[in-house]
Amino acid sequence: MAFWQDNNVEPKRGYRFVLSIAGRETGIKQYLIKSVKKPSWTVSEQSLQYINHTFKYPGRVTWGPCSFVIVDTVNDDSNGTVELMKILQDSGYELPEPIGTEGKGLKSISKKGAASAIGQVYIKTLDAAGIEVETWVLNNAWISAAEFGDLAYDSETILQVSITLQYDNAYVQFRGNNVPATPG
Repeated sequence: MAFWQDNNVEPKRGYRFVLSIAGRETGIKQYLIKSVKKPSWTVSEQSLQYINHTFKYPGRVTWGPCSFVIVDTVNDDSNGTVELMKILQDSGYELPEPIGTEGKGLKSISKKGAASAIGQVYIKTLDAAGIEVETWVLNNAWISAAEFGDLAYDSETILQVSITLQYDNAYVQFRGNNVPATPG
């Protein structure tokens, strides 16, 4: 127990965070973000059979999706539903037009369009003084799913939107150093 009695040791706290999405001019406001699932990764496994033995080797690293939840509002300048629909449009999505209308609905979403629609994604963990102690940077992130909540007459809950992000890889900045170190 002496370890936790040391005043210099402080655990990171789950409620001290900021999610920053540096895409659109208006974008999703930081104060609307209720929760964030940090990055995760798995290493696949390859097996080699040799006579009566099995030897296991590490394979590819796969990064798992991140997700976050926002509180939806009715305000014009911070409406999460409107912002997400604009991000979808900026990604390249176009609604199909009625039959006979030429040229509409032929565009599709590209990785470049989807990643640039939300821009760089940062998940920052803060200390008690509000100073960043850890920053996750998601490379080439894009929104893969948005769930706009449920409506019910017998509920008084605040409406929330759940968003899932896919990304190529991530790194963490800890005290100014990138882990793992980024090339360049």
